[in-house]
Amino acid sequence: MLANFGKYLLFIQSLLARGEAPKIIFNRTIDEAILIGINSILIVAIVSTFIGAVTCVQISYNLTNALIPRSTIGFMVREMTLLELAPTITSIVLAGKVGSNIAGGLGTMKITEQVDALEVMGINSASYLVLPKIMAAVMVFPMLVILAMFLSIGGGFVAGALSGEITPQEYISGIRGDFVPYNILFALIKSVVFAFLISSISSYQGYKTDGGALEVGEASTKAVTNSVIAVLVADFVLAQLLL
Repeated sequence: MLANFGKYLLFIQSLLARGEAPKIIFNRTIDEAILIGINSILIVAIVSTFIGAVTCVQISYNLTNALIPRSTIGFMVREMTLLELAPTITSIVLAGKVGSNIAGGLGTMKITEQVDALEVMGINSASYLVLPKIMAAVMVFPMLVILAMFLSIGGGFVAGALSGEITPQEYISGIRGDFVPYNILFALIKSVVFAFLISSISSYQGYKTDGGALEVGEASTKAVTNSVIAVLVADFVLAQLLL
């Protein structure tokens, strides 16, 4: 484990050595951002909307004390969404989608010797292939998390109104009460950290692939598993440091 962690740190260091021209990195970053962001909107929208709806229904089910106002449901949906559900669950979903895609793509390039061809041409393959992916993820993940926040809270609103558990006025009153703007900043900080971890770990797993198609599949599996573990550990550490 320590040897792999050391290799990972050296891999991150190699991204900045002999970097490509900023214009090339910028253009590739935009291309990667489109692939990561646009292709992930649908899955993020579906997951976040239903998570908000389920959260609202389950909180209502457990809120049996008549002395607690029903607007508390909206308050709890908002707090759970901002602090945990939107940044963490969205990142875990993206770890499966984006992480496996990154690891599989780089692993395929590695076993077909396309990476070696770039090195022969004098190009730092790690910087050319990996750095744009990391920069794109760091740029796009916060946008997807913001989208998840709105849709999750909106999903709770629709579920509460359709089920009759809470009136729209009570729900809106709950999500407006005792709002702490720092929670949004905290969620965005988490999304940036998670984006770096997922993209860099997945790139490392794909970049070090050796063998054939079987090894590419194994690299994709390891990328998702390690990324999810890293996200959960970082989630705990950030909560301890920033809250």
